[in-house]
Amino acid sequence: MNSTPSVPPQPVRTPCVKVCIVDGESGLCLGCYRTLNEIAAWATLPAEIREQLMAELPRRRDRIDPRKLGPA
Repeated sequence: MNSTPSVPPQPVRTPCVKVCIVDGESGLCLGCYRTLNEIAAWATLPAEIREQLMAELPRRRDRIDPRKLGPA
């Protein structure tokens, strides 16, 4: 019997803002700027990869026509 207390898993950090609309031109979600493949794989990506993507996502905003995003 293992006496080590069980530690609940940490929630996966996500950039999701519950605006799930993918722009056809850029292929990016208008809410979080991830691709469909990134969204689908997010929970299984290594934490290091997720953190790298999180750092990159704000720069992707420029790839979307500003008229589709509304006010910044």
